[in-house]
Amino acid sequence: MNNLSITVIVCAYNEQVTLPGILEELTNSYYIDEIIVINDGSTDNTGKVLENFLHEPKVKVIEFPYNRGKGYAMSVGIVEAHGDILVFVDADLVNFKERYIVQLIQPLLKEEADMVIGQPTESIFNKLFNPLKPLSGERAVLRKDIIHIVDKIMNTGYGVETIINLYYRANNKKIKIVHLWGLKHLIKFDKYSTNRAAYSYFHEALQISRHVIKNYFLILIIIRNMIGRILWRIQGLLWY
Repeated sequence: MNNLSITVIVCAYNEQVTLPGILEELTNSYYIDEIIVINDGSTDNTGKVLENFLHEPKVKVIEFPYNRGKGYAMSVGIVEAHGDILVFVDADLVNFKERYIVQLIQPLLKEEADMVIGQPTESIFNKLFNPLKPLSGERAVLRKDIIHIVDKIMNTGYGVETIINLYYRANNKKIKIVHLWGLKHLIKFDKYSTNRAAYSYFHEALQISRHVIKNYFLILIIIRNMIGRILWRIQGLLWY
C-alpha cells in the first residue's frame, strides 16, 4: 500500500481468550507485512496460543520471562520492527477486523496526520465524548518518527500512550482520532474480579500521573506552542 511496509505490534499479557481472534485476522490481512507479538510474561495460556501462529511467515513472537510493562514491550516492538508504518493493536479486543488497520493507516498515507489514534466505539462512554480517546492503544505512526523516543517511553508502563501523545504534541505533530465502529475494548472489570480490576486501574492511574509529572517540561512546551500560535493569529489580525 503506497509502497510503505506495515508492521503490526501486539503486546499481550494474559490475553489467551481474545488474542487468537486478533491474530487470525492479522495473519489473513493482505496489507500487513510483519506481525510482532510480545508475550509480556503472561502466566495463563497466552504462550500456548502463540505456538499456533509460529508457522506463519509474517509472525515474530518475542517472549519475556516476566512482566516488563506495556511501555517496555512496545519499545522492544518498535526496535524490532522493519515496517515503515507501525500499527499498535491491543490484545484484549473483541470483534477485531482488518478494516480497522486500513482506517488507522489511511490518514498517514494521505499525509493528513503523523499519528492516528483509533477509538473503539463499543465502550461505556459516549462514542463522541469519550474522555479517554487519546489513551487508546490502537494507533498508527511512522517508525522514523517514534524510533527517536524509544528510550523515553521504555519505562513508562501504562503511561506509554500519554507520554507518546505529549511528545507528539510538543513537536507539533498532527494527531488524528478515528472511530473504529463495532470494535470493543474489554475493560478490566470484564476480565478480573471487582477488587483486582479496581486495584489495576488505581495502579495504572498512578503510573500515568507519575510519568506526566516527570515529563512536565513537555506540557510547558505545548503551552508555549499554543501561546505562540495565539499571538501569531492576533498579530495577523492586527495587520489587517
